[in-house]
Amino acid sequence: MNQTKNRMQALGLLDRSIKAATDDELVAAIDALDDDHRDGLESFVDALTPEGVRSGVKTGRINGDMESIAAILSDLCLADCIEQLGDHADNPSTEQLREVLPGVAERHGVAVTRIMLAATVAGDAPASAIIRDLLKSDELVQLPKAEDVTIAPLIDTAKRSPDEQAELKAKRAEAKAAKKEADRARKAQAASARRR
Repeated sequence: MNQTKNRMQALGLLDRSIKAATDDELVAAIDALDDDHRDGLESFVDALTPEGVRSGVKTGRINGDMESIAAILSDLCLADCIEQLGDHADNPSTEQLREVLPGVAERHGVAVTRIMLAATVAGDAPASAIIRDLLKSDELVQLPKAEDVTIAPLIDTAKRSPDEQAELKAKRAEAKAAKKEADRARKAQAASARRR
């Protein structure tokens, strides 16, 4: 039971970290993504917009898509944080995190830094308890209280007509097939290059 409660709390922090991000912060996070990350994000959201991300998070709370969206949005931030922590990256102390987070937040934004930290907690990192405390009380990355977060209006996907749903599914399937084909071609090219 305790594991379930901890898991729900971790997902709650992740949800709050995304809700706390402004539209401008989400646009900046999306704009910072490279092509591979954009392709990955497109497989979880309807559009590469703040509304698309929020809608994907709302529908992905149960099936794990919310965690995938957060991981994609904050992947570059996580890599930067790991690099800054160096040998302490696997299990940093509060002091070590507080030392590197200002620089990470300056380069990636506070919103993406919060999302990265919350995604790390949801991923059961060894430092989850420390990171959870930072998200609750650190001056730089503290999440707003749940009641202080203004929730942007979401697109109600249940109100789409069957034709719209079918069209959206077809677009997603087409994008997924194109991505698989591109991955297959890249792997074949890499294998061919190794044989030379």
